[in-house]
Amino acid sequence: MNTRRYSYPTVILLALTLVAPLLLSACGKTVGETVDDATITTRVKTALLNDPDVGGLRIDVDTFKGVVTLSGAVKTAVERDKAVGIARKMTGVKDVKSTLQINP
Repeated sequence: MNTRRYSYPTVILLALTLVAPLLLSACGKTVGETVDDATITTRVKTALLNDPDVGGLRIDVDTFKGVVTLSGAVKTAVERDKAVGIARKMTGVKDVKSTLQINP
């Protein structure tokens, strides 16, 4: 019985070669854009959670190619505007879209 063994670098290279096209075509974003979007989402969500005037637990944050979308519920228009302002200040954010609903 003849079993062929491959070196670790060869296996990794083969795996990357097979997976790379899937990652590059996923959702129309490159791997770098996906990482950047995840970083932006994390930063915005953290900033919302750390602000005492914003109910960050009730706000969902999604990012696609640098455009942040805020959704969920807030208690006032002031809270909504502050959440949008916080998101706009984050590095890498190109635009902010809000679908936040005001529920007193």
